[in-house]
Amino acid sequence: MQATIVTIGDEILIGQIVDSNSSYIAKALDKIGIATHEMLSISDDKEHIISTFQKLQNKVNVVIITGGLGPTKDDITKKTFCDYFNDFLVEDANVLKHVTDIIEGFYKRPITQLNKDQALVPSKAKILFNKMGTAPGMWMEHENTIFISLPGVPYEMKYLMDNEVIPNLMQKFKRPFIVHQTIMTYGRGESMVAEQIEDWENNLPLFVKLAYLPSPGRVRLRLTARGIDEDILKEAIKNQVETLIPLIGDIIVGFEEDDSIEVVLGRKLKEKGLTIATAESCTGGKIGQMLAAIGGASAYYKGSLVTYATQSKIDVLKVLKETIEKHSVVSEEVALEMVKNVKQIMQSDYAIATTGNAGPSKGDSEADLGVVYIAIATPNNVFVERFEFGQPREKVIDRAVNKAFEMVYKEI
Repeated sequence: MQATIVTIGDEILIGQIVDSNSSYIAKALDKIGIATHEMLSISDDKEHIISTFQKLQNKVNVVIITGGLGPTKDDITKKTFCDYFNDFLVEDANVLKHVTDIIEGFYKRPITQLNKDQALVPSKAKILFNKMGTAPGMWMEHENTIFISLPGVPYEMKYLMDNEVIPNLMQKFKRPFIVHQTIMTYGRGESMVAEQIEDWENNLPLFVKLAYLPSPGRVRLRLTARGIDEDILKEAIKNQVETLIPLIGDIIVGFEEDDSIEVVLGRKLKEKGLTIATAESCTGGKIGQMLAAIGGASAYYKGSLVTYATQSKIDVLKVLKETIEKHSVVSEEVALEMVKNVKQIMQSDYAIATTGNAGPSKGDSEADLGVVYIAIATPNNVFVERFEFGQPREKVIDRAVNKAFEMVYKEI
């Protein structure tokens, strides 16, 4: 089974917003055995929308559209649906009551005609009731293709995908099973990992595929098995992972799609009843932000001191001025003082500190661009390592963040 995801909106095409909806929809479809054939972004133009529908008709089983639904006059998806399916708009009483309850009950204001128009839907459409907003989803079937229209607002789209679209698709189609297993690795590049596991990869069963998903400092290995017997697929994936662990077990940190290094790190800290703090210069608080973004992080994350300027390292973090003058602000000595001091200030078990030249200019240090010092403090030890991450600036910061997580993870 195949699907195409279509996002409608000029705001996506001009880069005003980032399309996150397609990723969520594709993951949801994949979990029930529907492969995404392609993702398209098109303009708010009726002829463009209709021509896209015509191209996809009978080419894929499902077309999921987001955007173009709402209370304003430029939301044209419903009218375009009517033109394409030779249909007309009718007022849906349930949708109208829902819209009225939201506008008059929650927002405490009179309902307008634009609000009432939200209840106008194609007469042939199956309505997907949207409890999270005023624009309903629509399900239209034509020949061999199902067209599903969803609001572009992410939380409304997610609600409809999870509660309406996926259950209906599962009931409608008999689908093959797709089983994934993602192995998270840190500290070794894609080519080195590939070389280590070459023989293992060459001997994978034909129905099991391997994908390398690299990013700075980390490589995800995703195994995918497709077939009609879910138990056989799961057993095959399990056996392949067990064979893989002895080959690269020293760099494996997790086994789930969402098990990023910071999630795994937080889990370890929580299990052991330990805490961590950060002192950041060149990484600008990104390490702390990634730690704090995890639900329940307050159990182990004490906080961060983002001392970006040299003087703030002296005033806030209490790095000795003499140390900076003697060794430069980007140095092993400064990184060590930073990590010791933040550990003491925050009263944490572990600490991370970063100082470096991310670029594009050298700032207060003569250290080469891309040079970063990362210091780690543990309950019993303090150490620092020097890295050359090159350029551009974004690469330096990302690699420094990932390397810092890798270093402290190994210690824990």
